[in-house]
Amino acid sequence: MKFFNREKEINEILYILNKEPDDIYFIYGSINSGKTALINEVINNRLDKYVVFYINLRGYFISKYDDFIRVLFKTYTPKKSFLDRIKNILKPLIKDSPNFIDIPSIASITSNVLTGIPIPKNLLNQLLKDKNSDDVFNYLTEIFLEVKKYGKQPVLIIDVLETFGFQNLCRFAPKNLQKIGDLKLNGFLIYELFNYFIDLTKELHLCHVFCLSSDSLFIEKVYNEAMLDGRAKYLLVDDFDKETALKFMDFLAEENNIKLTNEDKGLIYSYVGGKPKDIKYVVEEIKFKELKEVLDYLLKDTIQRLKYFLEDVKEEDEEFYNKIVEALKLFKESYEIEDIAINKKVREFLVKRNILFLNPQKGILKPQSFLVWNAIKRVL
Repeated sequence: MKFFNREKEINEILYILNKEPDDIYFIYGSINSGKTALINEVINNRLDKYVVFYINLRGYFISKYDDFIRVLFKTYTPKKSFLDRIKNILKPLIKDSPNFIDIPSIASITSNVLTGIPIPKNLLNQLLKDKNSDDVFNYLTEIFLEVKKYGKQPVLIIDVLETFGFQNLCRFAPKNLQKIGDLKLNGFLIYELFNYFIDLTKELHLCHVFCLSSDSLFIEKVYNEAMLDGRAKYLLVDDFDKETALKFMDFLAEENNIKLTNEDKGLIYSYVGGKPKDIKYVVEEIKFKELKEVLDYLLKDTIQRLKYFLEDVKEEDEEFYNKIVEALKLFKESYEIEDIAINKKVREFLVKRNILFLNPQKGILKPQSFLVWNAIKRVL
């Protein structure tokens, strides 16, 4: 599928990249709002003078220092010096450089996006053995300096800092939410990682740093962390508004060679709102199913999940269950409410369980999707 819309967000990211690195940027939004698709569009189709180190934590279980290091780096067996490999990565740019050394024996790397930090296998083994974060950061800095030396701007992107990835490093738990500065994992401090990001951006102005997350509880903790005050900025990638959602439906209908009436589109929006993934699913399914059948299936599935969630909470703690129910009832009449309208413990629990999404910049809570909102209204 061709990329759709998001020109406002793309232009904002391109504006940031055209400036000198000076802040850490957190790109956040509800689940399946299109954050990864957005960043992939930018780095694959909109950049030419950059070398992007894209670290995707999706699908990885990270519970200790070694896990994170293995995801961060990509090993190679060096037949030539590391400098030669960097020159090869930057080959399209530095051919015109008076200091360029052609390396015909190594295949040219045409992409400017690397899915890990290149490192010799023996050096990686040493980093894992020593467990010294300073060595890791020093190595990263040398990589970025080498990229900069040959005229390209390094960009570091970490995706996804959320429930199934980076959260394990942060040790966030519903009953014991700690400050980032207190979080320690086998000698590796998350505090040190963010401090290093500050050094890269605010101090050295060496490398752009973007962190993507769907975990709004994590974003709230980052947002309130004193060490990041004045050193981090936040970009919300939200679900489509109604007008854009309807245009997206037209776009998908044309791609799938189907017709949608205005009534069809209104019905789809009433069920799934502006969630890009849900809209895409519905339009693709109605190629061979009835629209109402597809929508009812999605809603019933969401209702069942909410009912089982509430059942589990009630079985564990009936008093807490009653607080959860009262909190969710606030959404029967409104899609968005002020965050402090819900008790902090209850709020954090519902955000953690991906029932609600928190925008810490605006102090707003809303269901993770229209489907969840519709389920809340029907169950409660």
